[in-house]
Amino acid sequence: MASFDRGESLHALATTKFDVVVIGAGITGAGVALDAASRGLRVALVDAGDIASGTSSKSSKMVHGGLRYLQQREFRLVYENLRERQRLLENAPFLVRPLPFLIPLFGHDGVATKTLVKGYSTALRLYDLTGGWRIGQRHRKISRTESLAHLPTLHGDRLVAGFLYLDARGDDARVALTLARTAALDFGAHVATYLRATDISRDDHGRATAVVARDELDRSVTTIATTAVINATGVWADEVFAMAERTPSHRITPAKGVHLSVPRSRLPADVAAVLAVPHEHRSIFIIPAEDAPVTYIGTTDTPYDGALDDPACTPEDVRYLLDAVNASTSSNLTSDDVTGVWAGLRPLLSPGDGRRVRERTADLSRRHRVSDSHDGVVHITGGKWTTYRQMAEDTVDALAPYFSTLAKVRTRDLRLHGTGSWRPRSALETHLYQRFGDDAPEVLSLIDEEPDLSSVAVKGLDYVRAEFVYSARHEMVTSLIDLLTRRTRAHLMDARATLAGAPDIVRLVAPELDWDDSECERQLANYRELVEVEFTRAGLVL
Repeated sequence: MASFDRGESLHALATTKFDVVVIGAGITGAGVALDAASRGLRVALVDAGDIASGTSSKSSKMVHGGLRYLQQREFRLVYENLRERQRLLENAPFLVRPLPFLIPLFGHDGVATKTLVKGYSTALRLYDLTGGWRIGQRHRKISRTESLAHLPTLHGDRLVAGFLYLDARGDDARVALTLARTAALDFGAHVATYLRATDISRDDHGRATAVVARDELDRSVTTIATTAVINATGVWADEVFAMAERTPSHRITPAKGVHLSVPRSRLPADVAAVLAVPHEHRSIFIIPAEDAPVTYIGTTDTPYDGALDDPACTPEDVRYLLDAVNASTSSNLTSDDVTGVWAGLRPLLSPGDGRRVRERTADLSRRHRVSDSHDGVVHITGGKWTTYRQMAEDTVDALAPYFSTLAKVRTRDLRLHGTGSWRPRSALETHLYQRFGDDAPEVLSLIDEEPDLSSVAVKGLDYVRAEFVYSARHEMVTSLIDLLTRRTRAHLMDARATLAGAPDIVRLVAPELDWDDSECERQLANYRELVEVEFTRAGLVL
């Protein structure tokens, strides 16, 4: 019987011969696991951390074509992004939804330069033609008054007009989780978090025969027998290349991206906005959150050479983002306004010949690359969050030499688990639907049994206590940090309020996770340390 249970998966991993072991349970690895499992392969998906605990939970939470890539003449990439955006809107409508974006036009004496207006108009027209029209609405120019209605703190003395276009948003961590759950519950894949791949075993001909993995919770070691291995570890890909005893043709160049959250009252917006960074040829986004009265700001794009497990938001990152917002608005944001921060690493591709990358990381390609070592190990590197499905399809196609009867791809129109006919009828039901889809009635049934579970768990945020109970029971939670940073996004939206609510949450889920008082204290201490370290590194006062 299909399940999404770590204990059951660990037993299966030790006793089953798999067709493929996917290393890395971010958006790419989860997508690969679903693609492979839906084609009939026996699939194991493992990760050294939680599902989406790396880059895949630290994006801008946008499912977009990448308007700026048109400036780099990456027309094919934009076309692919927009096509995949549309597939996600159709295959996971409860998780991925349209989001309007505003591009404000600034000028002097009420006039924007013709060059500026023509540049944006041409780019947006190309965006529509490349595939933006699929979302059902083309871009349009709007007045100064309408622009201010959407984002009231824009500098009104310089604002002339704006452009409005549609893209999409999606909770990155929950999309990755839903991919993994779909692979497991609908197609029989076995998923195990906190299981670190440490080696790849081989036969006398050098072909991969097993993945050796260490349980990060109890330090036990498991050997997972398999025919093929897929390296979908993102910025950690070079570590698996080393296990596979191969030199990659392209190296991973990590680029750090930082986001900040601030109260919606300080940066009011009912649409996302694209704001130019002064004196740079790049922009940042401001995006109104869905589950909290906050607006988040991002992102930076800087080279990174630190520990891959530990990127941090720095005071310089905070200043950069706040200065960019303040240049276009009268919000006058300061570091005291920041309620949450997150930093992730983009796995960008650069030449693998040892040459130093001299380009800005913003200029490096967002394309992906699939490489087959012809020894049973396939590597997928690079790429974008939005195009994970195409990346997964290309990766599983590369398994054809190992499986003569490999079925054709099914994920182009495969509805993700939770996509069905149930529709919400109240604000609470809508909130739950946008996180759980057709599983939302199960969360509501918890409230029917215990009405107190309908109360909010973190002051000022929309998450109700029943969500935490449901996640603890059904979503492979192993820690309080899993719950607060990825199953919900409470930590990212308002870390101080989440820290204040954490004691109640840990007591709430303790019976579900078999935590005694000592373990509850340990979980709280771990989360408190996470908040303190993040804020200290960012130069923020807790």
